[in-house]
Amino acid sequence: MTKIKMNFTDLKDMLNKTEEMYKDRPAFKFKTEIPGKMKIITHKEFREQIKSLGTALIDLGLKDARIAVISENRYEWDLAYLAIATGTGVVVPLDKSLPENEIESLICRSEVKAICYSNRYNEIMDKIRFSGNTQIEYFISMDLDKQENGVYSEKELTEKGKKLLENGDKRFLDAKIDNDKMGIMLFTSGTTSISKAVMLSHKNIVSNVMDIRNVFELNENDTLLSFLPLHHVFECTVGFLYPMSIGACITFCDGVKYMVDNLKEYEVTAMISVPAVFDIVYRKLLKGIEKKGKLDKVKKGIKITQALLKLKIDIRKKVFSEIHDNLGGKLRLIVAGGAALDPETEKGFNELGINLVQGYGLTETSPVIAAELTKVRRLGSIGKKFPSVQVKIENPNEEGIGELLAKGPTVMLGYYKNEEATKNAIDSNGWFHTGDLAKIDQDGFIYIAGRKKDVIVLQNGKNIYPEELETLINKIEGVKESFVYGKPENGDFKISVKIVYDREIMKEVHKIQGEKEIEEFLNEEIKKINKTMPPYKYIRNVKITEEELIKTTTLKIKRHEEIKKTLENN
Repeated sequence: MTKIKMNFTDLKDMLNKTEEMYKDRPAFKFKTEIPGKMKIITHKEFREQIKSLGTALIDLGLKDARIAVISENRYEWDLAYLAIATGTGVVVPLDKSLPENEIESLICRSEVKAICYSNRYNEIMDKIRFSGNTQIEYFISMDLDKQENGVYSEKELTEKGKKLLENGDKRFLDAKIDNDKMGIMLFTSGTTSISKAVMLSHKNIVSNVMDIRNVFELNENDTLLSFLPLHHVFECTVGFLYPMSIGACITFCDGVKYMVDNLKEYEVTAMISVPAVFDIVYRKLLKGIEKKGKLDKVKKGIKITQALLKLKIDIRKKVFSEIHDNLGGKLRLIVAGGAALDPETEKGFNELGINLVQGYGLTETSPVIAAELTKVRRLGSIGKKFPSVQVKIENPNEEGIGELLAKGPTVMLGYYKNEEATKNAIDSNGWFHTGDLAKIDQDGFIYIAGRKKDVIVLQNGKNIYPEELETLINKIEGVKESFVYGKPENGDFKISVKIVYDREIMKEVHKIQGEKEIEEFLNEEIKKINKTMPPYKYIRNVKITEEELIKTTTLKIKRHEEIKKTLENN
């Protein structure tokens, strides 16, 4: 498929320029109440519904208002987002997993006038409605068929907007987008007291979409599985807005345990998620191969196919057809982001003929700064910077590691009502300080070492990067996840780890089940890891548990909260 280079000034421009091109292609595919029957919404139908809902929202008096969206991943979320963003006002996506008090706090902070939500939030919204603490005037349900008890129906509003359009209402169609102004307000993960409201413009977002179009090799024949929460800018930009710009189709995952089934039934060709998900899928694949007694056969297959690849002959899909069929048979591209990817998982998927590439970015950069290409990659790196972005390393140490800075049209406008935080993040020359430590090799490949604030600095000046050690520990079979931290001791830090283990795997694979036995086994495994490293990196304290670590909705460890909890319980 020939890649068409396109320039977009804003999201409305993006939808308009691609409407005719992809009008008959499926934009969404999801299940109906009839088993095996799928509902398909074309790109033209989707764009028409955006115009209809947007027109109805303006008719309610919501022109230039801030409108929040909160729900599980579904078509109505996508429809509301673009109906708000492309002519009505400022869209404020909210984290679907936040507790009631935090949802209310963010609604107050963002000064939203309306909110679109699913049935799951009925109770919370009823309390907010009658508390009178917020500025919300319009509550819009994604599930109601008709307005009920003062709650509007998204479906009914869309129908109403359609009639207004037919009668010549052009207020939404003619609405101009100022692509330099805030069009999207996003909250960073964290508690309400420390989460920051990121102001993104249409220029920020479409600059990133254009970069993704130039880098990734997807087209209108691709079907993507939407898994990560849509309020997260990685899923929203890469998994929703980018597919809309290339005429691809989006399907929605029923949950992590149904992911493999969804890949098959929707014939998914690409998906985006966090490394933790792909680590789990890869481990399950290996376990399945091992149980069938086919591990040696697969290893031989890898040797042969890798040798043939050097001669530009690719027979991986044919040799590993059974594995491909287990993942639906059509999957050809996986994009991981949001955390460090285990190089072994990346290497493993690619050896089996499934392209797994890594992307890197932050909410403040709309989000992607750099990504690997299927043909341009270096194991362990996050690839090279995106075309529109400049990057540099500030104050590199003797290993070339320093803070990664980024500059370009995807960098946010700033933090809403937080000038001090904005000045700390973006310097006077426009460089955004990512807070991540990295190095860039001579060919431009970027390697992330870890978060600047998470680095454990020892008394002797040596730096310990927790993620580096966690990657090694997580490879121990039976370890679900781990958390490396510095335990304060005599004015220095004792490198420690909290390991979350899987009792079933410990019993099945290692034939141990008592806590004492498991602790002894894991201590021995840590000693083996220590032997591969310089003494200053040695892990000297091991704590085990079956309790999951505290994480964000994108499965990142909330280190500040976890270390507080761990040290309190020590």
